[in-house]
Amino acid sequence: MARNGLLIDYEFCTGCHSCEVACKKELDLPVGKWGIKLTEIGPMQINADKWELDYIPIPTEFCNLCSERVAKGEKPACVHHCLGKAMEYGPVEELASKMAAKGRKMVLFVP
Repeated sequence: MARNGLLIDYEFCTGCHSCEVACKKELDLPVGKWGIKLTEIGPMQINADKWELDYIPIPTEFCNLCSERVAKGEKPACVHHCLGKAMEYGPVEELASKMAAKGRKMVLFVP
């Protein structure tokens, strides 16, 4: 049986927090608890003319990849509501291939 995971391409994350809100609502988490938490890295000066600011959604111990939604054939709430289309859900082998092809700014989460 193939294991599924979550691929996050944070090069396209806009920092909108939609994943956090969707997850919190889906899992009915209390104040201060998150299934996925957006982290801001930077701004970092790359050279004299270039700065970089990254947003990285990080799944927490409360993330169950929306097992109830997935069992119904739906995507996890964070993936479904991601405005930047920075998240994908699917078989780990497929996601790992996409990650290898892209190379940078990607995280593969497998609970």
